[in-house]
This record gives sequence, structure tokens and C-alpha cells, in this order.
Amino acid sequence: MQCFRAPSFLLVLNSEDVGLTRLYFVNASLQKVTFSSSVGVSLPCPAGGTPNVILRWYLATGDDIYDVPHIRHVHANGTLQLYPFSPSAFNSYIHDNDYFCTAENQAGKIRSPNIHVKAVFREPYTVRVADQRSMRGNVAVFKCLIPPAVQEYVSVVSWEKDTVSIIPGNRFFLTSYGALYISDVQKEDALSTYRCITKHKYSGETRQSNGARLSVMDPTESTPSILDSFQSGEIQAGRSIELPCIASGYPNPTIRWLKDGRPLPADSRWTRRLTGLTVSDLRLEDSGNYICEVTNSFGSKEVTGHLSVIDPLRVTLSPKNLKTGISSTLFFTCAVQGSPEFTVTWYHNTEPVTADQHISIQGVHNETLQITAAQKKHSGAYQCFANRKDQTAQDFSIILLEDGTPRIVSSFSERVVSPGEPFSLMCAAKGAPPPTITWTLDDEPVVRDSSHRASQYTLSDGSTVSHVNVSSPQIRDGGVYRCAARNSAGSAEYQARINVRGSPSIRAMRNITAVAGRNTFINCRVIGYPYYSIKWYKDGLLLPDNHRQVVYENGTLKLSDVQKGMDEGAYVCSVLIQPQYSINQSVHVTVKVPPLIQPFDIPSTSIGKLIYIACVVSSGDMPIRITWHKDGQLIVPGSSGVAIETKEFMSSLQISKVTLKHNGNYTCIASNDAATVSWERQLIVTVPPRFVVQPNNQDGIYGKSGVLNCSVEGYPPPKVMWKHAKGIGNPQQYHPVPLTGRIQIMANGSLLIRHVLEEDRGYYLCQASNGVGSDISKSMVLTVKIPAMITSHPNTTIAIKGQNKELNCTARGEQPIIIRWEKGDTVIDAERNPRYSITINKKGDEVISTLKLKPAERGDSVFFSCHAINSYGEGRGLIQLTVQEPPDPPELEVREVKDRSMNLRWTQRFDGNSMITSYDIEYKNKSDTWDFKYTTRNISPTNNQANIVELHPASVYSIRMYSYNKIGRSQPSKELTISTEEAQPDGPPMDVVLQPMTSQSIRVTWKAPKKELQNGVIRGYQIGYRENGPGSNGQYSIVEMKATGDSEVYTLDNLKKFAQYGVVVQAFNRAGTGPSSSEINATTLEDVPSQPPQNVRAISVTSDEAVITWSEPPRMTLNGVLKGYRVVYWSLFPDGEWGEMQNITTTREQVELKGLEKFTNYSVQVLAYTQAGDGVRSNVLYIETREDYPGPPAGIKAVPSSPNSVVVSWLPPTKPNGIIRKYTIYCAPSEYEANPEQLFYRITHLIRGQQYLIWAAAVTTAGRGNISEKVTVEPAGKAPAKILSFGGKVTTPWMKEVRLPCSSVGEPTPTIKWTKDSEDSAIPLALDGHRLILANGTLVLRSVKAEDSGYYTCTATNTLGFDTIIINLVVQVPPDQPRLTVSSTSTSSITLTWIPGDNGGSSIRGFVLQYSVDNTEEWKDVFISSSERSFKLDNLRCGTWYKVKLAAKNSVGAGRISEIIEAKTHGREPQFNKDQPLLNHVNSTHANLNLQGWTSGGCPITDVLLEYRPKGTWAWQNLRANASSELFLAELREATWYELKVKACNSAGCGNQSSQFATTDYDGSTIPPIKSARGEGDDVKKLFTIGCPVILGTLGMGLLFIIRKKRKEKRLKRLRGEDKATIPVTDTEFNQSVNPQTFCTGVSLHHPALIQNSGPLIDMSDIRPGTNPVSRKSVKSAHSTRNRYSSQWTLTRPGQCQASTPARTLTSDWRTVGSQHGITVTESDSYSASLSQDTDKGRNSMVSTESASSTYEELARAYEHAKLEEHLQHAKFEITECFISDSSSDQMTTGTNDNADSMTSMSTPSEPGICRFTASPPKPQDYDRGKNVAVPIPHRARHMTLDPAKQQALTLGHAGLAGSVALGSGSGTATLPQRTMLGSSGPSAGVGAAAAMVVASSGSSGGPSAASKMGGSRDSLLENSSAGIGRLQKQGAGAYSKSYTLV
Repeated sequence: MQCFRAPSFLLVLNSEDVGLTRLYFVNASLQKVTFSSSVGVSLPCPAGGTPNVILRWYLATGDDIYDVPHIRHVHANGTLQLYPFSPSAFNSYIHDNDYFCTAENQAGKIRSPNIHVKAVFREPYTVRVADQRSMRGNVAVFKCLIPPAVQEYVSVVSWEKDTVSIIPGNRFFLTSYGALYISDVQKEDALSTYRCITKHKYSGETRQSNGARLSVMDPTESTPSILDSFQSGEIQAGRSIELPCIASGYPNPTIRWLKDGRPLPADSRWTRRLTGLTVSDLRLEDSGNYICEVTNSFGSKEVTGHLSVIDPLRVTLSPKNLKTGISSTLFFTCAVQGSPEFTVTWYHNTEPVTADQHISIQGVHNETLQITAAQKKHSGAYQCFANRKDQTAQDFSIILLEDGTPRIVSSFSERVVSPGEPFSLMCAAKGAPPPTITWTLDDEPVVRDSSHRASQYTLSDGSTVSHVNVSSPQIRDGGVYRCAARNSAGSAEYQARINVRGSPSIRAMRNITAVAGRNTFINCRVIGYPYYSIKWYKDGLLLPDNHRQVVYENGTLKLSDVQKGMDEGAYVCSVLIQPQYSINQSVHVTVKVPPLIQPFDIPSTSIGKLIYIACVVSSGDMPIRITWHKDGQLIVPGSSGVAIETKEFMSSLQISKVTLKHNGNYTCIASNDAATVSWERQLIVTVPPRFVVQPNNQDGIYGKSGVLNCSVEGYPPPKVMWKHAKGIGNPQQYHPVPLTGRIQIMANGSLLIRHVLEEDRGYYLCQASNGVGSDISKSMVLTVKIPAMITSHPNTTIAIKGQNKELNCTARGEQPIIIRWEKGDTVIDAERNPRYSITINKKGDEVISTLKLKPAERGDSVFFSCHAINSYGEGRGLIQLTVQEPPDPPELEVREVKDRSMNLRWTQRFDGNSMITSYDIEYKNKSDTWDFKYTTRNISPTNNQANIVELHPASVYSIRMYSYNKIGRSQPSKELTISTEEAQPDGPPMDVVLQPMTSQSIRVTWKAPKKELQNGVIRGYQIGYRENGPGSNGQYSIVEMKATGDSEVYTLDNLKKFAQYGVVVQAFNRAGTGPSSSEINATTLEDVPSQPPQNVRAISVTSDEAVITWSEPPRMTLNGVLKGYRVVYWSLFPDGEWGEMQNITTTREQVELKGLEKFTNYSVQVLAYTQAGDGVRSNVLYIETREDYPGPPAGIKAVPSSPNSVVVSWLPPTKPNGIIRKYTIYCAPSEYEANPEQLFYRITHLIRGQQYLIWAAAVTTAGRGNISEKVTVEPAGKAPAKILSFGGKVTTPWMKEVRLPCSSVGEPTPTIKWTKDSEDSAIPLALDGHRLILANGTLVLRSVKAEDSGYYTCTATNTLGFDTIIINLVVQVPPDQPRLTVSSTSTSSITLTWIPGDNGGSSIRGFVLQYSVDNTEEWKDVFISSSERSFKLDNLRCGTWYKVKLAAKNSVGAGRISEIIEAKTHGREPQFNKDQPLLNHVNSTHANLNLQGWTSGGCPITDVLLEYRPKGTWAWQNLRANASSELFLAELREATWYELKVKACNSAGCGNQSSQFATTDYDGSTIPPIKSARGEGDDVKKLFTIGCPVILGTLGMGLLFIIRKKRKEKRLKRLRGEDKATIPVTDTEFNQSVNPQTFCTGVSLHHPALIQNSGPLIDMSDIRPGTNPVSRKSVKSAHSTRNRYSSQWTLTRPGQCQASTPARTLTSDWRTVGSQHGITVTESDSYSASLSQDTDKGRNSMVSTESASSTYEELARAYEHAKLEEHLQHAKFEITECFISDSSSDQMTTGTNDNADSMTSMSTPSEPGICRFTASPPKPQDYDRGKNVAVPIPHRARHMTLDPAKQQALTLGHAGLAGSVALGSGSGTATLPQRTMLGSSGPSAGVGAAAAMVVASSGSSGGPSAASKMGGSRDSLLENSSAGIGRLQKQGAGAYSKSYTLV
């Protein structure tokens, strides 16, 4: 290892524990103590130590402190105590000074940092809060203003708002420095007062500020204004800081923070709050310039400040607890962390360190202390203090210096090693300072190379350890190894031999110089091993030869106490390596003799004498050098009067005139080559004491410090003693002055009295002595002067307002004394203010001053001070005067008002300076006087709130309050007027009456509760009802209604039928619900059972009898008293037809059905009925009767087919009564059988010419039935034609294929011909794809339609004859439309009734009812039984229009839909009661809406929508609310007029109400209405503004009316022929030839537009009965797109058209197209034409077209068409106008309209002779299907006017014609029913005809004639036919039949 040497300028020190003795600090950070003068303080010493530590206190100046009785005292444990004191006893030297404490023991002495101790007096102060202003929505800032004198000690602890402590949060924030922020300022904030509460840190006193107000303004556009900001400052790292920055402005300003010109870094430690920027856990890098930018759209402001973040000072002193040796060099490093601006001060044992020859202070901040050649005096405690402003930090180190001469503590031993065998040597030494170890081998330094390494290190215990490692030793590496430890204190050595095996030899040895008297070692430098011995010789003598010589085993020779003559010479080392063989080596020793100084002394001498000092060297080698030193410094000869004379071995020092400066230590130093020696003695020059400054009589001021001067000199320095003799007279006896901390002797001998007391007066003697000559002394007199001081005064005193008060103040001190009185900070001048008087009295050495107040006032409750002044000082006495009086009245406020109680809170602003003893509260009804008051007395003064109970709800009270103290009662507080809240009513509704209305409703009537029990305004009622029957849960269902008056009515709906209900009624107001009325029971009316009988069973007993059984329906569904049961049954025939429906009524649960058809399917239903009617039918139950004997065949024919055969045909039995198994044909006497499918049989082998009697019978499983009629037949060779088939009635559904058989026989073979009766003639059937005659004569009709119905005749003909059968074909079609009407409505239901139309030839199976809300197309279906003729639609929306349509169904399918009718459920939109105010309450920021003013219109209000805005602005603010909740408008502007629009909506619609209102000012005052500035001409302008639009509108309407009238007249002229203009119309059908004598033209106009139109046909069905369809557009704008109007124009020529002339009709319709895709399409016209020549054909030809022309233009076109025919050129026409509606049915129909009367309210044409009715054209896609429709039933036409002369009977048209003919001017109609043909058994059967007779009324007046309505059924038609109306002759069949009808 490599060995190194420490640098010469740095000594590495060992640190070790000093031991158990130590010093420490308890609280080193204590640097400031502030205390209250009235409390005092005890201050333990921050320093300490163990053991036996001494604690002392000093002033910062270094002066010891002393005890001052009752003021200051230091306890034995080191605690400094300052006692409470009066202001007059204040001494800044004691009560406002810097102290420090020291701790001292054997280790040293340390001092604490300076501690500033300051006393704080109880001084009067007030805190204040200034009023603030802010805009609504901005921020307000309140600051608590604290006087600067106490700002350091007083802090804000809380804020109050109206005496209630503010809890930070929501909109209120408290800053860290005590400010109050209010964010989002509202108007109500201006109604409160704000106070801050402060607390004194040291006295604990609290103060409450004045109440400040906030003025809230409406926002006005403004630039930002800074409300609170921050300033530059510094703060320690690790803490948090709040940088306030808040501003106001409108719009609200935004705040942006910058640091050093850049945005704040992203750091969670930075928090932006409303109060500003908060930075937590501050770091040094947070220092910088901070900018707060405040900006809005009108400007910006900024706040800038510099923040300095400093680390707290931390000091680390190293090394610590160091123990080292004298003469060491010490380095102390004071490492300071924290702010760079600091100063470093060093202390050694509490004394400042100053640089000298040993100590130097280095570094930029004096942070390094170096001590060189440390001495014992340098031991102790070293402290490093770092100071910066008010920060101080320190650290200390304890240094212990001791004798540090090195000593070897561990070493190596002698050893033998072989060459190449490594070895290591270790040497450890201790010393102070730690020694350095060096190595030698045989007195030569160990050479360091690759095989020789040395190392050295220091252990923790201070030991120095060194190693020498030899890795590959050779013989030369053997020898004596020596380790030498050296330090500044000395050295130590150790050596031992290391033998390396090998041939021994001796190294060359150097000569040695030895010092006489010391020891010398001579090593024999032998190497190699082994050898036998080492011996030393001198002068041939084997050594040792005396006691001073020692030879060690390793061969080392020691010479002790070397002598020059004896020990000098040559020494020989002889090494015996073999027996008889040795090797030798010699060394020469030279002895040097050191000087020897003969001892000498220096006698004492006195000043001025001569002195001679000789230094003689008695021995030593020459040359010898001799020098002199004084006090360690070389004496230069001639300086300071000192002369030196030196000879060869002697030197003398001479002083011719001794002075005091020659005192000191003198040293003689002699040196030669051997050594340096010295001798030191002290020269003492004695001087007797003498006074430099003599004591003189002097004055001392009491309480101040004083110095009694006495300065002496002499040598040795004189000792000064002070003595004291009390009293001013002759001194009697002196006593030594006790030296305490208060009294000390200064270094110059003066006596310091730090705090002069009265007992210090008297004689003082200053005595000095130093043992040289006589003692000296001098006396003096100390006179103690007393400064003026207040010795007696009251600290506090009380006065009564209005009475006189005296304040006394006693002073003492040196006369004269002046006493001055002050009130607060103002000097009282009694001469100028007569309310004060001052008197002075002297009593002994005291002066008494009396201040008299005449009288005392409230303002005198302050601090009075009396000031005593004399020439030596001033004293002050502080007197707190409290003027007591009755208290001010409390500020009373209402915190909460309930129904029967209120919570009051009050603030006692001024208690009269006397504790409040109690409070009284008085209250009364507002209308009463205070003589009728209620009083609550003796309320505890600890309460500031109270509850007043047992009040009456909804009442107005006046309240006031008194407060009491021991002086008296206050004035009454400000009177408050309070309205109690509403409470739940205390009484139930009265006179509750129940009246059942229906099976599911009960009407409840009642009266309001008694007035005195209502407890407010009754808002409504809750009706509770419950079923009281078995199984009910007993729970009430609740419905609620609003109150309407004193008497109320409500109908309970949807109740159970025939159930008993208990009903209670409760009134409620705003507070809640009152008690309920007594339960009253009522039972709903009976209703039909809602469920059918159960377990219905049917059993067929016989072929004509069945038994039906059932059980009673569930009791709960009977809905009344069961009266019995009804069994409904009907037969189902094989052709699908239903038989007649029959029913049987019984009270039993079984019935026998007798007389049933045999082997017939029956449908059976059972129902229960009550008094209310029939209940629900059971499900259809099917039963079949049993088989029986069949009936006879319905017909039989027998015809000859050959000479020996006949053919027999028959019809199946009308009543087969079972399944026909076979037929039996009898031809007597033979019997034949035929299959049941075969209805004819050929009997052969008969005899020609013989007659045979033939009959037939059917056979079932029951047996053979009755035989048919018997017919006689004779076979013949030639037979006339006969038809085997049978005629009669054939029924079939439409669209089926029908086969009409016509089998014939005859010889020759007959020919078959089919004809169909049409009107009065038979028309041969044309064969086409629809009609086909098979080879067997069967007529096949494919896809039969309604027009295929009729009488078909089959004629078989041969040369011998013919035969004919007539078949009546009846085609069943869907049923006709029912006639639907509304019978009743309610709020949730519509009851419908109807009359079915024609059943289409098949029994009606049921009805389909469809309904939808008026403005939607979402139809809902309801299926209704065929027997029902009414239905109730339930659960509908209140007050809503519904569309309803009905269709019947038969076996063919669904029929045409009825006219769409509309009905409205009860109820209307809400309306506002004009007598009610729209707003209940309005204040400065809120408005409460009166929702009770709305009437629901019968339907519950669901939504309330509001729009409001400040008057004069554009934007509306919207608000939606539920009608059941209270509604407030919030955040309104103060003192502002508003416009308000309210819309209340229910299912029926919305009602509107508007109003204007004004918010109040912040203090509740109202504002005047807005008045516009009016100038000249304003009224004229206003009239002009209003009048112009009115006049223009009127002129425009008039002009439009004139234009339309002219156009109408022009059109009418054209229609009447007055206008010769013609409209060319091309129609090829007009070119057909017609019979002039039978000509009456009907024009059918076609237009392709409708066919191309992609839109649907539009219903006219929203024309409600009794409404104007045009006016409905505004109500149903959403549905107006579905309106279509149709007009039918009938052009007649009286006298020209006879009975055979068909009618000619033009029908025109138009539609109104509404808005599509946002574009409004103008109204366009459409029209259609219908043929009336043949009703069926006319229906098929219905076409809807569109045209852009008006109705009158279309009429003109039709008229021009007609004029093309010459027979119409001179005709006079009457015009009939009608409306036609599209009911969206599949077929074109016309139906009877019983509501025609109500249609008269439509827009009536301006010309007479116009009628209206409704009809339904087919849809475009149904034109072909229209051919299959049944004959329509005409509508009733109205408003038709005919000239009486022209009233003629209308003749019947062709067969099948059924036209709608308008007769007369009345409301009569002529209805031509469909012609019906029944089967006939013979060819003579006639064809029925239909006719209508018109009977004109008689008289010359030409009055209207009424037409009677003739037979509407088939039976009536037959009757009319048989009444003499025969078949009409055929006329002009087919003329213009395709498109025209002639009337």
C-alpha cells in the first residue's frame, strides 16, 4: 500500500466523544417574546447542559442582568421572569430589550441567540369596516381596519353577517389576512350588515367592528377596478402564501396570472381561487415578479409585485466535539444554508472571537476559523452565528485540548522470514493531534517501490495506523525496522529486527553524532540469517563495560546519558556467522555538548530604578549563541530603554530607568549545534495605587442607571472596594457594598448601579490597595432623585350617565410636580371646557389631582390618563372610565316565521356598559293597540333569540322588544310587522254530500271549513275514497282539486260498478292538509255485468232440442243485482248465412232450447243482466242438433227422354235434417236408388204411351224421409223441350264464380237461350270472358259483382215446344256504411250510437270502430259485436277532438266506412281569472307567481311556460314549471320594470296571460312607472301610426270585395247565357246522335291531373256539425291539408225532361292543400262528374280531377258543354251546389245524412237556389272495383229552390236507376230504392219497378212542396211495385250511357 503525507497547512483531526460532559440547546429558535404587561412572562433559558451547568442571563450588550424587586427576577433554574407591571413602571431597559442566556460547565460556555423581549400595554383601540359598493354579479371586498399601533398583535378571527357568524363557503370567503370576499353579489346582500371580530394575541381581548353595508348596483359597462391586491415581500420556503387579486367591472373581468412575464407553470401547488393566487409549499424557484392581469372587454388593469422566497437560515459547524492536543492546528467551517444575504459571527465561550497570532477568520462570509499552534486556552465552546434581518441561526462545537505527545499503542515483533516470503509490519500510535508515522530500515527511510508499499490511516478513536508490506523480500530487506510517530507535541519510536534467511553481512554504517546527556542508539546493520551472535567492541573491550551501556539481543547498542569524553570514539560490531568465524563493521560516535544556563532570578523593583540581569552559560560546545525575549518577543537592543551586552558565554540585560511597561517575562535563550536551551523569569515593577478619577458627590435618578466614578492605577493593579453608609448625615459605619447583578464594580473601578433605588442613597467610600504602599480611599455622597410617578390611581372606574364623576390621581417625586389630564390622546383644558374641572391637593410628599366630569356622558367611556411631570421624569396613570346607562334597544329581526310560531333574533348593539340582565318581548295583533299586548318577560341575557309560540296562523302581528341592565330599561326597539305562515286547516270541510251519478261515478259536494279554522287561503281539496266492500284493502285513493269558492263539487270517475264507497274530504292550503270530514258512504249505480256467465255448456238432446247450462258470473263483476240470464242463439246455414237471432230469458242457470232446426249448427251465447241492462255475452258456443228423417225433396220433375225412358230430376230437401245418404225414386211399382250427389235419374224400360206416377224421397241415417210431390209422365218418341233444372233464388258472395244450371231434354234436342231482365225487357246475355254457357246449358258467371244480381231466364226450345225457368241471382256484397252519431261525451269518454246500413245481402257479423286524435293519423281499432248499437270510448284525453269512423262486416267482408265524425271530450284550455293578481309577491330580486289564479277548464294543468324580459329589451328569458309547484322568478334586476307572458297548458290547449310588473328597490321601496319623454306632436304621430294601417286595411278589404263581386257577377252572367263567350270543350261523345225527343244532357268532365297526382285524396271529414269549415283552418292548421270540398251542380231544363228522361248531374269538388315542406301551396279546385243514368254505372264512372279554376269557372265550362246541344240553347237552368266529402271507403257511396241540418252553417253561396249534401267518391285505385258496389242510398238535399211553375212530377227512369232528385225549396228528398227481384214459379213473373211521386202543394202562393220519402227496404219496394207501378216501356236505352245522363 502507498503511504501518504498530509499537507503541511492542514491537520486532520480525530473526532471523538468528549464524554458525559455536554452542552445543548432546548429551544434555539426562540428569538422573540411578546407579552402583556398585565400578565407578565416566564422565560426558561433556551440553553442547557450536563452536569453542573450554570445558566445566566445577559443583556445583548453583554451586561449581566440583575433582579429588580417586583419587576424582574432570575430564578435558580435559569428562568427569567418579568412580573406584571403598571404602565408607569415601564422601563425600556427591562421591558423592551434584547436578552440572551448562557449555559456553562466544564466543556465550555454557549450562548443563545438574542431574544427580543417586549411588553405590550393594554391600550384603547377600535376596529372599523368601511361601507362598500359592488355591481350585481361582481365581487365585494370588506377589510377590517386595525390601528397600526396594535396591528402587530390584533388579528381577525371571524366575520358576522347580521350577527350570525359567516361560515366560509358558497359565496363567502375569508382570506388568510382577514378580508371578507363576497362573490356573485346579489341584491339581497345589500340588506345585511357585516362586522369583523378581532382578538388581541396577548391580552385576549376581542373587539367587534361597526356594521358596514354593501351597496349593490345594477351592472353597467365599465373597465376593471382593482378591489384588493398584493405587494412585494419575502417569505420562508416551505410555507404557503396568498396573493390577493380581485377586481370588479362589467362584463365580469377575467384574471390571468404571470410569473416573470410568463404564464404560471403547471403545478398542483398553484391554486387560483376567488381570493387570489395561493402557492403552497413555497420553493426558492418560486421567487420572481408576479403580475395579475385583470381584463374585460372595456379595458384592463394589472398588479405587480416581487416575491422573494428564502430558505430559513441553517448553520452547521464542523468538526464537532473535538478532542485534540495542544499545538494542533484547528479548522472550523461554518456552513450556512438559506438566504445568501447573511453575516457570520464567531464566539468562543460566549465571547466574540478576534483574530490574533493563533486565530484567523477567513472566507467571503467569515465562514472559516483557523487556530494554529492551539494552546490550552483555546479549549471550550466555539459558536458560529449567522444573522439576516430578524433571522438568527447558530451551531456550536466543543474543543478539548490536552498533552498530545504520541505513544505507540501497537507494534510488530521480531521475526525470521525466507527470501520471497512476503511480510507486513504494523505500527499504531495515538497523540493529539493524531501523529504521522514514518518508517526506517537500519536508520534509512524505507524505499517505496513495487515490492515495498506503505499505508497510513486514522481510526475512529483517533489512532493512526501504518503498515509496511514487503511482497518479495530479499536478504537486503532484513534489518532493524523502526516506526516513528510524530506530531506537534513530540514523537515516539519503536523498532524490531526482521531477519531474512541468507548469507549474513553488515551494511556500511554511518558515523553518529550524539548529544551529551541524552540517550543514543547504535544499530548493527547486519543482514542475512542465521548468525550466532552480535557483539559490540570499543577500544577492544567487549561492551557493555559500564552501567550506561546496554546491548540488546537484536544487536542494538544503547548509550544512556552520553558523556563527551567517555563515549566518543570508534565502535565495532562483530557478527559471529560460523563457529570461529565472524564479520565486523565499525562506526564513529561524536558527542556534542548542549549549552547549560546557570539559573538566575529577577528581583522586584520600582519605577525609576536601574536593573541588571546576567545570563551565564556554564558549559557547552562552542560557538554558543545567546538572545533575549520579553513575553515571547525578541528584544531588540536599544528599544524601550533596554541595553544588551553579550560575550562568549555570557549576556547581560540592563534597564537604566524602570517603568511599568518593563513588567513582563524575560527569557534568555542559548543555542549551539547540539541543542537550544532557555531560562525565563518575571520582572515585576511595583507602583502604589493612586486615583486617576476621584469620587465626587452626585445625584442618581430613581429607576435609572448610575455610575459612581472611581478610577485608580498602580502595579500590581490595585483592588478597588466600595463601601456604603446609609443616611445623608455624618456617616456612622461603612459596610461593603453587596455586588449583585444590579450593582457591579466596573473594570476601571467605578461602581455601576444599574437600577437606582431609594435605599441606595447615602455615603459611598472607594478604597483601593495593591500591597505596595498604603491603601487609598475617597468618600462621596449619592443623592437619589425621585422622578414624578403616579403612585395611586384607579385602573377602572364606573360612572352613571348624567351624574357627576371624580377621577383621582396621586403622584410623588421631586417637587415641583405638574399633573396633566388627557382623554384618549387629547389634553383636557378645563378652562375651555366647562364640563371638566381639575383640583390639586398636596399631602406630604404626594400630590393629589382630581378630575371632575359634570356630568358623565356616553363619550366618556374611554381611557383617561393622568401625567405627572417633574425635572427628572414623567409618570402616567391609565384610568378606564366606563359610563353606564340604560342599554340601547336591541336590533330585532325575524329569522323564521312559521304558522304558529316565529323565531326572533336580536343584536344588542350597546349594553349601556352594563351587563344585560334580561329582555322583554311584546307582541300584539296588528289591528289592536299596545294595551292588548302579550309579553314574554325576563328572557335570559345569554340568549339572542327566542321563539314566540301559540300564534294564530295566517295572522299579522306587531312585535317590539326591550332590554334591561342594572341601570334600567331601554327604549322599545323598532316595531316589526310579521305575518305568520299558513297552517294546515284545523277544521274539515262541511256538509259533505254524495250523489251517485253513474255506475262508475259519484258526485261529491261540500262547503269550505269554518273561516276561523281555515288557517289561511284554502287552495284546494283532497277527496279520499275507498271501496268498503269485502276484499278491499281499506286504503284511500286521493284526488286533488283546486278551490273555486265556498261550495265545491267534484265527480269521482272510474269507480267500481255497484260498489259502496266511503268518501272523506280534506281542505288544504299552502301549509298542508287539514283534518278530513267524517266518512260518508254511497253506492255507485248498477251497471251491466262486466263478465259473462261461466262454464257455459251445450248438450244436444234431440234433433230439435238442446240444453244449455252455465254458472253465475263472479260476484264482483255483476255490477248490480242479478235479474236473470238471457240465452242468445241463432242458426248457421251451410251457405254461411245466419238465421234469425233468438233469445230466451230465465232466472235459472239452465235452459232447454226447443223447436230447433234439425241437424243444424247453432251459435249460442249466454249473458247476465241487471236492472241496468244486458251484460257481456259469453264466448260463442257451437252446437249441432241431431239427425232426423229428412224432409221431402223441394221439387221434382219427370220428362220423357225417349219412347221408353223418362228422366226424373229433383231438388234436395229444404230441410235435409241430416246427411243425405241416398235418394229413392219410385216409379210404381218399381223403386230405384240414386247417389246423394246425383239429382236426376233416368228410368228406362218403360212402355211408350203409358203414364207413370213418379215421386222421390231422401234417406239419412235416421231413415227415409217424406216423399216429394208425385208427378205423372208418359214416355214419348218426340218430346217437346223440357228443362230439368229448377228456377228460384241463388245467393252467392261477390267475386265468386256462379253456375246457373239449365239441363234440358227433348226430341229434337232443345236449344238453350239465356236472358236477363233489365227494366221492362229481357236482354239476351252477351257471352264474353265474364259470361259463358256450357254445352249442358249451364250459365257460368265469373267473378260476380253487384250488377250481376237479377232475374235470369233460361229457355229451352225445340220444334215441339219450349220450357223456361227463372233464376233470381242475389250477389252478396259488403254491408253499407252505418249512420254514426255521438250520443254523449265526458272529460274522458265519448259514447257513440249508430244505425246499421244495408247488410249487403248477408247478415252483419260485427262492427269495426276506428278513432284517432284529431290532428294525427294514428288510428286505433275497436271490434264490436253485431248486436251492439252503441259504444263508449274510455280513457280519452280531456278537452280533445277525436275523429271516429265505423264499418260493418258481413260474411263477404268489411263494408264501407261511415262518415268520419268528430267529437270533443269535455274540457277546455286553462283561463286566468281576471279578478286574481298574476303575481303574489314581488321584491327586489324575486317574483312569486299566482298559479291559483288559473282555472283548469276541466282538464288538469300540466305545464306553465313563462317568458319575461326587462322592459325595453329584446331577448326573452324562458322558464318552464310544473303547475303543482310554486313558481319564482329569480335573479331579477333591482328597481326594474318587466314584461311577463304566462302560458298555462293542459291536454285541451293553452291559455295565455300577460302582465307588467316592477321589482322593488333594495330597501323595499317601489319605483314609478316608466314615462316616455313626450314632445310636441307625439299624440298626432301616435294617431297617425295607428290610423294608417287601419285605413289601408279597410280600403284593401273593400277593393277585394268589389273585385270578387264583379267576378262573381260575370260568371253568373256566363252561366245564365248573358255572356256570349263560349269555352271550347272537345269531347267525342258529344258527337253521338241522340233522340231529340228524349234528350236531357248530363255532362261528365274529366281531367288527368288527379290520376297523375301522387297524393292521397283528402277527407272532408273534419267539418264538424255546426262549424264553419273555413274557420276551422285556424284551429286545425295541422290538419288543414286534409280538407276537400266538393260541389255538385245539377243542370235541369224544366218541361224538357219527362219521366223517362234521366237526370244529368255535374259534380265538382276541390281540395285545400296546406303547407308542404315549408312551402304554402295556393288553393286549387278539382271537380268530378257522375252519371245518373244508371246508378251502378254512375258509381263506376266517378272520377276526381284537378283544375286551377274556381268553382264558378267549372260551372261555366259545364254550362258551355251543355250549350253545344241545340235543344239546350234556350233552356233555363237552376244551379244546385253541394259539398261532398271523401270518407276513404273502397266504394263510392251516398248515405243518408241526418246531420244535414247542421251543415247549413257552412259558407252559404250568395245566389239563391243552392243546396248542399255530402257524398263519397271512390279512390283512384278503386275505379274498377267500383263497378261491384251496391246501389247507394241517396243523401238528403237541402236549400234547393225551384220555381213553383216548374215543379213537375219526375218520372221513373230506367230500371236500376236510383238518382238523387232535389224537389221544391224545402228539405224534402225523393229516394228511389233499389229494385229487387224475387223468384217466380212461372214465366209470367213480373219485374218490380221503383218510382217516386212528387206531390206539389196547392194554393196560388206557390209555396214549397214537400216530397215524401218512399220505401227504403225491399219489402216496401215490393209493396210499391204491387201498388200499380208496372214495368216501364223501354226508351232510348243506352243513349249517352257512357258519360252523360239526360234529365
